[in-house]
Amino acid sequence: MPVSVIIKTLNEEKRIAAAIEHALAALETVGGEVIVADSGSRDQTIEIASRYPVVIAQISPPALPSCGIGPQLGFQYSRYEQICLLDGDMLLDRDFLEFAVQFLADNPRVAGVTGHVQEMLTSNLEYTRRVTRDAPENRIGTIDRMNGGGLYRRSAIETVGYLSDRNLHGYEEFDLGIRLRSAGWKLHRLDRRFVQHFGHALNSYRLLVRRWKSKYLQGIGELLRASVGRPYFFQLFKELPELKLWALVYLWWAISLGSLLILPNVALAAGFVTAVFAGVVGLMSLRKGGFNMGLYTVVAWFFHAAALLVGIFRARQRPDAPIESKLLGAPA
Repeated sequence: MPVSVIIKTLNEEKRIAAAIEHALAALETVGGEVIVADSGSRDQTIEIASRYPVVIAQISPPALPSCGIGPQLGFQYSRYEQICLLDGDMLLDRDFLEFAVQFLADNPRVAGVTGHVQEMLTSNLEYTRRVTRDAPENRIGTIDRMNGGGLYRRSAIETVGYLSDRNLHGYEEFDLGIRLRSAGWKLHRLDRRFVQHFGHALNSYRLLVRRWKSKYLQGIGELLRASVGRPYFFQLFKELPELKLWALVYLWWAISLGSLLILPNVALAAGFVTAVFAGVVGLMSLRKGGFNMGLYTVVAWFFHAAALLVGIFRARQRPDAPIESKLLGAPA
């Protein structure tokens, strides 16, 4: 059964050629098409992609870049029943599609199937944390979302209206997963590699700042906003433990601020706040196996908690509306 492979891009000139070549190689066994869904690259991504027999679609004003807009843009131009989603810095395993297509054929209530995402740049603390984190979405078998992408069934996507919410700057995979599961579908992870992921080579703290500027960190707040009034709204709080963590961070901030305002001695209040911060960093350093990871974890908490509040209040567009875009190239 042919597959539409959607490669999401935004300034991926370093990796896009390899990403396309691996996707085309994987399609040799099942057939299909490659769609480069570009969110407005300003580097050589489009020029490089145009050298290959692929469909190239790019957003047009007033559409703005987001994690959610790329998948939906590719879906908008795709033709086949099976939809494989990946990023422009990922290399699709040559044999994955063959196994994934067969798995969907054998399991008609499964909406999507994925495999392992092998992180190739683990010198960055964020990607190291991903590799070592025992999260439910990383386990084998039935999962709640397909982080990093995978193979989806078009007929399942159509039952929930759209592939990806264009308003989300993060958590778009979880949003799709919970919508599918609420409609009675399942998601599955095979015990085999799906892609190699190269990610960003930035310093971990610079990556945090970059993700703040790109609004990526606001994704969980945007997800909460998008889920208001949906039957699965309260389910989010059970399945996203980070929401409880951010609530604790808010409590921590409130206590710290209260100490600075209430305690009569400013030096004493500042000492208390500093001691609490040092204690939390120390505890996380023990849990994470080192001071660098412990400090980074706490700083990342602060960034995520602050961004959640911003994301909740962001304006939204209709997620199922056609994305303003243009075709820049198509196979001959």
